[in-house]
Amino acid sequence: MTGAKNIPVGVEITTENKCGFCTNSRCCTYITEQLTTPRSMHDFDHMLWQLSHRDVQAYKDEDGWFLLINNPCLQLLPDGRCGIYEDRPLICRQYTNEFCEFDMDATEGFELFFDGYDSLLKYVRKRFRTWSKFAASRDTYLASG
Repeated sequence: MTGAKNIPVGVEITTENKCGFCTNSRCCTYITEQLTTPRSMHDFDHMLWQLSHRDVQAYKDEDGWFLLINNPCLQLLPDGRCGIYEDRPLICRQYTNEFCEFDMDATEGFELFFDGYDSLLKYVRKRFRTWSKFAASRDTYLASG
């Protein structure tokens, strides 16, 4: 359990009480957005631009490619509870904690993880042997378009 408060002896953790034992409200400190699987150098060039922004990362897991935007929900109260719980958006209502980061850190399921521009650039240079040629031609591409 990655973010658990001290759990009293004999207390069974259930989906109904699990959030009350979570110490960092991890599920409300970021958002993810699924990406179309990047295949071309142009696709990865676009991802490099995305990862050039503060608090933006990317990963690939069994479900595909995702942007990870580390930015806490503005409705999160200092004690970790939701300040708009009764009026929370549908996506929050649909979220299930049956198996969440209370149980296991999500990064354990990542096949690939890029913490920023430099790590993605290193991957891209390894994946595409002609990346340097592509990168050098970006200005030419703009001039011809």
